[in-house]
Amino acid sequence: MDQRITVITLSTLNIPRARRFYERLGWKPGHHDKEVAFFQLNGSVLSLYERKAYARDIKHPLSKVKPGGVTLALNLASKAKVDAVMAQAKKAGAKILKPAADTFWGGYAGYFADLDGHPWEIALNPFWKLDAKGGLRMK
Repeated sequence: MDQRITVITLSTLNIPRARRFYERLGWKPGHHDKEVAFFQLNGSVLSLYERKAYARDIKHPLSKVKPGGVTLALNLASKAKVDAVMAQAKKAGAKILKPAADTFWGGYAGYFADLDGHPWEIALNPFWKLDAKGGLRMK
C-alpha cells in the first residue's frame, strides 16, 4: 500500500457549522453540500462528512460512527489499484467494511478497518487529480 494519506475525513453532526468553522480559520472550501464539504490542503484534502450520511455510505451502523470520528483515505489512479490495496489490506488482517464498488458519486471505493478499528477509504475519484508524487488536488 502506498505510504501516504490523501484524504482525512472528519465525522460531524452539522456540515454548515463545521464548514463555517474551517472557513473562519481561513481555509477555502471546494465542493460542499448538505452532507459533505471539502478543503484543499497541501497535497491532500480535508473532508467533513455528516455522520448519518457517512454511516450510510460506509454501510456501518450509525451507533459505531461517532461525532468527531476520523477516517483516513488513500486515493489511487485506477480501479485495479483500489482492488489491489483492498486485497492487500484483507490479507494483512483488515476487516472489510465495504468491498470496493462503483459509488453513487461517480467514483470507485471500498472501506476497511485496521486491527484497531480505524476506518480507511481506498478510492478512485475521477473528479480529482493525483500529481506525480501522489499528492491530491481537487480540480
